[in-house]
Amino acid sequence: MELAPIADSRALIDFCDRQRGADYLAVDTEFLRDRTYWPRLCLVQVAGPNEAVAIDTLAPELDLQPLYDLMADRSLLKVFHAGRQDLEIFFHATGSIPEPLFDTQVAAMVCGFGDQVGYEGLVAKLVGARTDKSSRFTDWSHRPLTQKQLKYALADVIHLRPAYEKLADELEKTGRTNWLDQEMGVLMDPDTYRLDPDRAWRRLKSRNSNRRFHAVLRELAAWREREAQRRDVPRNRIVRDDAILELAAQAPATKDALSRSRALPKGYANSAAGEAILEAVARAAAIPDAELPAAPKREKRPSGLGPVTDLLKVLLKHVTEKYNVAPRLIASADDLERIAADDDADVRALSGWRRELFGDHALALKRGEVALTTKGNRTLLVDLQPDE
Repeated sequence: MELAPIADSRALIDFCDRQRGADYLAVDTEFLRDRTYWPRLCLVQVAGPNEAVAIDTLAPELDLQPLYDLMADRSLLKVFHAGRQDLEIFFHATGSIPEPLFDTQVAAMVCGFGDQVGYEGLVAKLVGARTDKSSRFTDWSHRPLTQKQLKYALADVIHLRPAYEKLADELEKTGRTNWLDQEMGVLMDPDTYRLDPDRAWRRLKSRNSNRRFHAVLRELAAWREREAQRRDVPRNRIVRDDAILELAAQAPATKDALSRSRALPKGYANSAAGEAILEAVARAAAIPDAELPAAPKREKRPSGLGPVTDLLKVLLKHVTEKYNVAPRLIASADDLERIAADDDADVRALSGWRRELFGDHALALKRGEVALTTKGNRTLLVDLQPDE
């Protein structure tokens, strides 16, 4: 049977109506973003209890509102795999997140399938299905879509349903459903998907602690973000990150000074963008000293943390193997170093279920109340008797 995507509004309405009352839907998207700021949605795949369809979001005059209404139905669980970018698309299209939701990649980490397990590996382990990934880098905006493309796209939701069911059963069996609920908080937070130009400077890393530098950086990054959004092009097509940082350090106040910057192409100073850069620098220069942004804090950590950090790495491996959970879900290498430096470090490993599983043991290891040893090819955590 030849596959065909939904390309007219009546067919989409009928499909969405048939999904009402389902317990959950598996959802995936195909989009392009290499030449635009905003992702260009090309295809949405949805699998319900009895059918899976691909929805041609580029079809002329197709009204996607029935799909958006379905995603907003709070009686329907929406299942994604590594769904952050998919959710961003729905958030910017509708202003809301398709709750409730379940991310199988996050659930797989909770269930011990490793750090950021890929879809192909997960369905191979859970469902025993092999997926053809030869269309992964296809141009999803080109029409008509081939049968190979449609089979590839639909496989991403067809196998997602049984994978979800097995993961949900495992979470229930191990009592870790509440662990997943805590992890889903970031994906369900609207701030995760809001691209605020006034906060764009925070993603640019610099060791410069000068507050005036950060004021210039903030203004330049905000201008670039707004310009990229307005023109719908990647931000580095406006000005590269390294150029923004160099301009913030130089703070050119005149066209002549801007023209001498090696960070910009020849002639840039005479363009409208060059004028906007000078205006951004001038805005930053006019900010009173008392209102300058604080430079991001750089933690000063004591020297000699290496041995303690190494012990914590061994402990983390011991705990994650014992409880069959992905190490990255509990603590990063930076988290371990911060715990080594400070018993009250502001890290996830020292709160919630992570503290019970790992954090308390980590602090006890630092205090000499427990020790790590080996027996055969296994590591063991043993209590130490306090000194009399």
